Amino acid sequence: MRGTLGGLAAAALCGSALAQDDAVVVTATRAPQPALEVPASIDRIYGNEIREDRQQVNLSESMGRVPGIAVLNRQNYAQDLQVQSRGFGARSTFGVRGIRLISDGIPATMPDGQGQTGSFALSTAERIEVLRGPFSSMYGNASGGVIAVDTMDGPAVPTAAADLLLGSYQTQRLGMRFGGQFGALNAIGDLSRFETNGYRDHSITTRDLFNAKMRAGDFTIVANSLHQPDTQDPLGLTRAQVEQNPRQATPEALQFNTRKTVSQDQVGGTFRHSLGGAGRIEAMGYVGQRGVKQYLAIPLATQSAATHSGAVVDLDRNYGGGALRWFQDAGALRLSAGTEYDTMYERRKGYINNNGNIGALKRDENNTVFNNDYYGQVEWRFAERWLANAGARHSRVAFKSEDYYTVLNGNDSGGRVYSATTPVAGLLYRATQNTSVYGNVGRGFETPTFLELAYQNSGSGLNFGLNPSTSRHLETGVKTVAPNVGRANIAIFKIATENEIVVDRNQGGRATFKNVGHTDRKGLELGAETLLPGRWQAHAAYTRLDATFREGFDTVIATPPNNQLQTVQPGSRLPGTARDQLYADLRYRRAPFHAGLEGLYRSRVPVNDPNTDYAGSFTVWNAVAGLVQERGRMRFTEFVRLDNLTDRNYVGSVIVNETNFRYFEPAPRRNMSVGLQAALTF
Repeated sequence: MRGTLGGLAAAALCGSALAQDDAVVVTATRAPQPALEVPASIDRIYGNEIREDRQQVNLSESMGRVPGIAVLNRQNYAQDLQVQSRGFGARSTFGVRGIRLISDGIPATMPDGQGQTGSFALSTAERIEVLRGPFSSMYGNASGGVIAVDTMDGPAVPTAAADLLLGSYQTQRLGMRFGGQFGALNAIGDLSRFETNGYRDHSITTRDLFNAKMRAGDFTIVANSLHQPDTQDPLGLTRAQVEQNPRQATPEALQFNTRKTVSQDQVGGTFRHSLGGAGRIEAMGYVGQRGVKQYLAIPLATQSAATHSGAVVDLDRNYGGGALRWFQDAGALRLSAGTEYDTMYERRKGYINNNGNIGALKRDENNTVFNNDYYGQVEWRFAERWLANAGARHSRVAFKSEDYYTVLNGNDSGGRVYSATTPVAGLLYRATQNTSVYGNVGRGFETPTFLELAYQNSGSGLNFGLNPSTSRHLETGVKTVAPNVGRANIAIFKIATENEIVVDRNQGGRATFKNVGHTDRKGLELGAETLLPGRWQAHAAYTRLDATFREGFDTVIATPPNNQLQTVQPGSRLPGTARDQLYADLRYRRAPFHAGLEGLYRSRVPVNDPNTDYAGSFTVWNAVAGLVQERGRMRFTEFVRLDNLTDRNYVGSVIVNETNFRYFEPAPRRNMSVGLQAALTF
């Protein structure tokens, strides 16, 4: 992805980046390497593309230009974004699963495969790298793709910046940043507050986010803090409710005052040291705590059952981990190896939700999960134009639960260990200096998350009979760069998954899961962008995804008395996935003015495993315009943004397999935002 270089040191705080015809990427090989020499699908988004004329709140703002990726903004900050990579992650009802999230080299995904994007500090992000395909498995459990966000260094000259955003639905964001080089110490810090009443009723959100990075010599320390109190949850809507009023919250959301409070604090560090010659070692460590209290909407009669865990979820998590990695450049060979350990300790309690108030205790347990992984990777340039890359990772993920609520339902303590070795191999041919052809194969491994283990069909306790899913990946592609003209890439992939984890029953306000036979994901990805030095810039990304169940199975997705078994026919599409997605944007620049037009098309999306209903296809257009002024040591930017220009009434996201048929999460109609930023170089 392309960036631009501003004229001030202050531009480092405003997101400028130098454009390269052949971008250097890290994620696939964990070492800097030109994208044309990486036998994998990988894209990079630079800082200015993340921030320019955007709210700087959600990944969905800038990720549309990455083929193979769908980031769906639920318009519900109690549930986070839904992020998909080639269909992985589509079944997640909240948070991100099936995709590894990484921030400054530190996992933002827990060892069980569940993660959140809310702690990503986009206002100081230097870049986002997105890896799809087999090489994602080198990051371990639940790696259907990898999204890595890296914080920028502080500018060479100390610089302070502040920005203000105001938008529809009483949306506002205030941010302040300061960074620079102070002797041997490079540092940057960012503090922001985001508030909105939301497009829908019962959607009020306040989010405070702090992110800081300090680097001295071989050491880098990153600290992050997220606080999001009493975020209201409007819940999904039925089709009839969407047609009646897409802005409404469900009556159950108001009755039970559905909401969520999140608090997370984390600190981590990395150490990189040269061993002399062409070798180096890296060490990483981190610790954090995350507290979650969530109020769900479940009928009181259902909550009162002896084996039910209630409708208030109270989680207190401590987590941490570390890694040790070694790299060696030995002429035609590049070698790397490492070991990684991550752990999460969770105190989980459940209570009755008595119409918005905490009632009696219904669940009390300690849950622990940790992974202990080893990997090795080798790159061999065995001929002038040929390059081979191969690796393997062994993952061991252990779950344990200690039950302290035994009065009514007995002791449900237990545990389960999952392990797998996931090999990957790729071959790349440099057809010309600016064109590469590649292919790769590999295996993937995805354990259940604690959320998917949480319930059984009958009785209480965790469902440790649930097995992991495994996948086989094939991919081939072409990457080409025309210097000072444009860049394009194409990838064709096929993925077969065995023991896919699906909903067994979704009733009584809770979902249980089971394994079924095979699913197939096959498709095509196209990406293109201009590298023209003139006033016009453009991006385009197209994804064709055919994701289906190979064999049929039975499921229950309904509330009594309509909870009969439903048959999922062979060939049914995976819920939450669109068959076609197309993004394009066009930018014009003539200092001090710039303007742009963005368009997104997404085909219809099935909302449940039986494919009995769909969210309709849509096309939305967004327009932006802005100014940039530089006066001595000062830099000012202003922009105005109109989203959904045609005032389209559409569903932007779905809650797959929702038990009350409340599948639909409507997106905002036409809305507006304006932003101001000032930066001062000292």
